Amino acid sequence: MNRKTTYLKGKLFLSLLGCALLVPGLAGAQSAASMKKLVKQDLQFAIGQYKLLMQTTPEGVLPRTFDSASRKVLTTNSRSWISGFFPGTLWFLYEYSKDPVLKQAAETRTALIANQQFYTGTHDLGFMLYCSYGNAFRITGDAADKQVLLNAAHSLSTRFNDTVGCIKSWDHGSWTYPVIIDNMMNLELLCWAAKAAPDKRYLHIAETHANTTMKNHFRPDYSSFHVVDYDPHTGKVLAKKTAQGYADGSAWARGQSWGLYGYTMMYRETKDPKYLAQAQHIAGFILHNPHLPKDMIPYWDYDAPDIPQADRDVSAAAIMASAFLELSTFTQNKGDAKTYRNAAEKILVSLSSPAYRSKSGANGGFLLMHSVGNLPGHSEIDVPLSYADYYFVEALLRYKKWFLHQ
Repeated sequence: MNRKTTYLKGKLFLSLLGCALLVPGLAGAQSAASMKKLVKQDLQFAIGQYKLLMQTTPEGVLPRTFDSASRKVLTTNSRSWISGFFPGTLWFLYEYSKDPVLKQAAETRTALIANQQFYTGTHDLGFMLYCSYGNAFRITGDAADKQVLLNAAHSLSTRFNDTVGCIKSWDHGSWTYPVIIDNMMNLELLCWAAKAAPDKRYLHIAETHANTTMKNHFRPDYSSFHVVDYDPHTGKVLAKKTAQGYADGSAWARGQSWGLYGYTMMYRETKDPKYLAQAQHIAGFILHNPHLPKDMIPYWDYDAPDIPQADRDVSAAAIMASAFLELSTFTQNKGDAKTYRNAAEKILVSLSSPAYRSKSGANGGFLLMHSVGNLPGHSEIDVPLSYADYYFVEALLRYKKWFLHQ
């Protein structure tokens, strides 16, 4: 099935659910009964697909994406920033189903990443180890998993520079001290470690990084730059650039989603109102963006020059859905809470449609289609991605936990 056909089928699916779904911010767009059915169907579908993905992914490696031409799952190793998403999704699905087959697979694939707990050459230890070992420890309480996480938090903390006030993101390229908006997501590991160790230094690093990022990454409209480069000796901003977006001044879609999720998480962990306000400002930029499609699945960059023909990024949408759900539980304004929840519902409905969700038994076992990894880098364009699946399943489980009273 080609991409155009899936989009057309998706439009038909959405129309059957009612035109209200296509109006951003419209209250009462989706009934509790229909959402309950959708969440259950998606989670059951995810279990079947991931059992397939377990079979199609060789032992000792982790799935990254699916190549439709060769009909093969493309894999990566534990050093990749995306290594934690597949085992993390397995933990989510085990938590939901209590299926011992999923638990065994989650344990086996999680163990592959243990060798990264002492690695200090990346800022992505939160993605890698908190999404995998973090979920494992949350679900099982295994003390060995806790120690891996504490070691990882220490390793991550070594990349913090007090003068800059941020964790360094990359050690490659022509940058001096680059910090990317994605790095907001790795702060959750430090917030956890501050309580689990306990060690207040970890919370200091997380808050200082979030505050510095708030100051330097965001424009007046609350869109964010992708990369801010600093002088490590003075803390001065040297440049504000992009690596994966359309242009330095554009709004790379997944970057906006990382910011939304990251500041929502920081409010959860600290209850500092400035983080809640920042998350709501970012939400406002997204929801009122004239280039946000009616089905709420953003183009890979909100300023891509070829909109509306530009590629969509399902991964950005899945991250948004999960973040909007959590944000809706924090805001004191009932109207805002309803807006955020409705936005998440619309995204989940769209992602569940034939336009974006795989057919059962297809897509190598991945759940979602049409994500964009790095378009300027000509890498992973219009493909399934493990992190899109992870945040999709997280959003489904959050919805079930917070909004479906059974």
